[in-house]
Amino acid sequence: MKTLVIVSHPSLETSVINKRWVEELRKYPEKYTVHELNKVYPDGNINAEKEQQLIESHSNIVLQFPFYWFNCPPLLKRWLDDVFTYGWAYGSNGGDKLKNRKAALAVSAGINKEDYSEEGRYRYTLEHLLSPFETTFLYCNADYCSFFAFYGAENEPSASELEKSAQDYLNFVDNL
Repeated sequence: MKTLVIVSHPSLETSVINKRWVEELRKYPEKYTVHELNKVYPDGNINAEKEQQLIESHSNIVLQFPFYWFNCPPLLKRWLDDVFTYGWAYGSNGGDKLKNRKAALAVSAGINKEDYSEEGRYRYTLEHLLSPFETTFLYCNADYCSFFAFYGAENEPSASELEKSAQDYLNFVDNL
């Protein structure tokens, strides 16, 4: 089965990193389904049942987003709240639809990796700051497979950095 990549980016068309990652994934439609939340739900009204069916038709799930204000974009948070419901994602009455499904994150972080450390500017690692997502997947009995990150997106990456990031991301998703 294919991997579902849920992309949440309020301005993907002007993105450098996330846009490049999407372009790379789209080269392999037999392996990945790229689902752009901002394109599908510009009004923010999420069809939870449709989203649940989409997840159920894939073996793996990746949440891809820019990491800003130390969190995900609001539409992705709403998507999680609306889609990962009691009785479907967790709880009794069949709440096991994410059980053993591989799940991962792909984030672009504007600041440098050194700033995401105990000694760095923000005193926390990206792993620590992303722990609510990990905990969500663990709570739903999914098989959380960590995260892929591009650091320093605020600085315009060179063409070679961009290509390396796209290839590294593809390898990460392939190895879920």
